Amino acid sequence: MTTKAKAAKKSKARDMEGVIALDLPFAERTPEVKAYFDKCDEKIGFVPNVLLAFAHDMAKLDAFSTYYNDLMLAPSGLSKLEREMISVAVSSENKCFYCLVAHGEAVRRLSGDPALGEMIAMNYRAADLPPRQRAMLDFAVKMTREPWAIEEEDRAKLREAGFSDRDIWDIGAVASFFNMTNRMAAATDMRPNPQYHAMSR
Repeated sequence: MTTKAKAAKKSKARDMEGVIALDLPFAERTPEVKAYFDKCDEKIGFVPNVLLAFAHDMAKLDAFSTYYNDLMLAPSGLSKLEREMISVAVSSENKCFYCLVAHGEAVRRLSGDPALGEMIAMNYRAADLPPRQRAMLDFAVKMTREPWAIEEEDRAKLREAGFSDRDIWDIGAVASFFNMTNRMAAATDMRPNPQYHAMSR
């Protein structure tokens, strides 16, 4: 192997340094991904590490970001804040450092209440939540702890709290997605961008 090739290999090995613990080089970015990352830089000042973690494979990154954006940003009976609250409550159960930091910031920002973000990250039961949101988080956490125990009674409680069946689908989808991403973050030792720690405080 030439000196130049060795240097290139060493450089690629550092691609994921500070992002994940796996030695995966970045794939060549498609024009769409370049535009997406430029938009992240413009809006928040950096590209979230979760996107960089998937950037070793453009097809995987596209699938992940498409589904994430649909779940978290598309029209829903759940507000954006409520979807972020689910992500943090689930991540708290799974002790996911990445998601607690990144999505805890989103709860602080969307609610305008740093204390709420901290309470949901540590113990959502400590927060003075309306019955609707308490029922939503109770369901998401039960899905995380003991999904086999979900029964019609649990869905009935959500309906009593004012959720439609489509809303229940969305609660389940968001909770399921974050259970998956929490496990991928653990498997790869995914690290949050340090900027999140100081944001929205």
